[in-house]
Amino acid sequence: MSASGGTKAIVAALSANLAIAASKFVAFLITGSSSMLAEAVHSVADSGNQGLLLLGGKRAQREATEEHPFGYGRERYIFGFLVSIVLFSVGGMFAVYEGYEKIAHPHPLESWYWAVGVLVFAIVAEGFSFRTAIRESNQIRGTLGWSQFIRRAKAPELPVVLLEDFGALIGLVLALIGVGLAIVTDNGVWDGVGTLCIGILLIGIALVLAAETKSLLLGEAAGREVVDDIRRAIVDHDSVAGLIHMRTLHLGPEELLVAAKIAVRHDDTAGDVARAIDAAEARIRKAVPIARVIYLEPDIYSAEAAAAGPDPAATPGGPGPGSGSTVH
Repeated sequence: MSASGGTKAIVAALSANLAIAASKFVAFLITGSSSMLAEAVHSVADSGNQGLLLLGGKRAQREATEEHPFGYGRERYIFGFLVSIVLFSVGGMFAVYEGYEKIAHPHPLESWYWAVGVLVFAIVAEGFSFRTAIRESNQIRGTLGWSQFIRRAKAPELPVVLLEDFGALIGLVLALIGVGLAIVTDNGVWDGVGTLCIGILLIGIALVLAAETKSLLLGEAAGREVVDDIRRAIVDHDSVAGLIHMRTLHLGPEELLVAAKIAVRHDDTAGDVARAIDAAEARIRKAVPIARVIYLEPDIYSAEAAAAGPDPAATPGGPGPGSGSTVH
């Protein structure tokens, strides 16, 4: 994901949420609607989340140090995980509490037209933010479906904004339904029911975000297409006769570590091997520009072992770095 695309979507979401939060608080003070209060707190939480994403992107740009030799790219994953915590606690749990209180102690809405007007305005503003996130995501998701894109994206910003905006739009519709039913029936319980549904929705989205960002924090390999590009770049069937095994790891959304054992011929000199490694590194960086850290270990090519065919256990993500050598 391009950092600029993610930043554009975050700024659009932040601008929309700040305006929406202010209008929702005004509507809550006038109407006393718990749905409006839950939505106002939700918008404040979303605004804070977008601030966290911007901060994480800024901190991730710091130069590598002796203590952190691979840089700070994973800061973006850490702040993405913090977003899920804020959304769960400040957004979801608060809305569940408010919904329960309103159901237990209902009271009629006052000046309901304020609530309806603000909710319609919020739907329009969130729709603008959601459209921006969709447009930026479409530039990089290719043929992936939306669920696949959210699961496979190595950068957390766009999936987070997409899910937040999607949840916000659904939450606004739920709030509008709750307020509408409370007006029609003159029963404030429906306002509480709408608030409770908003809370459950936000908790669900927060859990999805937590699961995805946790996977990124633990360390994910490059996607299959990227791995295939690296494999093709390493082996030129001349200076590098084959690939024994390889591991990849994202150090950040736009930083990839590549570690591989490559096969060279038994009669190659030390100079030949050094030149082969340098050439392979250059080919990898040309094929996959985000491959910033590359470690290539040479080993002796064996025609007999190569003829036995590749061992699935030696593919990226296999059961062990030394397993299944096909070219010894």
